[in-house]
Amino acid sequence: MHVYVQTNDSNGNEVVAFRRDDDGALAEAGRYGTGGKGDGVPHLKSQGSVVLGDGRLFVTNAGSDDVSVFSVDEGTLELLGHTASGGSDPTSIAVRDGAAYVLNAGGDANVTGFRVGSAGLEATGETHALTGVDPAQVGFTPDGRSLLVTDRANDAIVELPVGGGESSVHGSSGKTPYGFAFTPQGTLVVTEAAGAQAGEASVSSYAAGLQPVSRVVKNTRSEVCWAAATRDGRFVYVTNFGDNTISSYRVSDDGSVELLAAVAASTNLGSPGLRDEALSGDGRFLYAIDTGAQRVYGWRVQDDGSLAEVGSADGLPETVAGLAAS
Repeated sequence: MHVYVQTNDSNGNEVVAFRRDDDGALAEAGRYGTGGKGDGVPHLKSQGSVVLGDGRLFVTNAGSDDVSVFSVDEGTLELLGHTASGGSDPTSIAVRDGAAYVLNAGGDANVTGFRVGSAGLEATGETHALTGVDPAQVGFTPDGRSLLVTDRANDAIVELPVGGGESSVHGSSGKTPYGFAFTPQGTLVVTEAAGAQAGEASVSSYAAGLQPVSRVVKNTRSEVCWAAATRDGRFVYVTNFGDNTISSYRVSDDGSVELLAAVAASTNLGSPGLRDEALSGDGRFLYAIDTGAQRVYGWRVQDDGSLAEVGSADGLPETVAGLAAS
């Protein structure tokens, strides 16, 4: 099992692969050029910039405006190709059943559709304009019929029909919606950065049709970013960049959420850094990037939702971004 991140290097982007031991510890297993370039800027807005899906690894290259696709064989990667993203500054990608949609966050923002082919991505001609939107993440709804995009500029969640058609806009329960994750039961949990106000980070949950369930459940932390839901749907973990913490939430059967631990984990409490995160494929471990420390940290997920640190791996640049785990 493996963990993958991207260097986001402006001279030549690379994927760094880490091998995961049974105890959750990581060891670097190789570096693979994407054929593209990163933007070279720390803190890429990168929820979903490195994604595993359909037996492949997908990586957005924000500096060269393209997306690289790798085959994955027991953690060893082979570059199949890289394809123009359909816009500028691609930072997030959603993959499902042979379809891929790329969020282009720069210039005239859009979401562009592709098929997953043997040599990378093949454009379908489907493009959804995101006029006046400051987008953070794109992802499929559980039924695969729509895409969601969080809009930080307008405190909204934009819904795009797969295959084309008119978008619909849903008001966010909280300010500055950022990352999101669906539980296996279909509950949508969205992080809310609250304009980076200290201590005001929160999450909200939604049922089908983006009907609000729990509104603005604060965690007392700052600059919340990404969200990851456990395989059983009982817990969601969010990273708080502003003070280097991970908060945990309990999710009930009805989709309501409550704060479990404001500080479930921290790598250097009070100093900014924790961002991208992902749960391992078996659900046993949570991994997150601390950009300040230039490391990937890991924690074992306990039965009660608490986290126990299992170590970290270093050797990463300050521009490191994106995280996917198998």
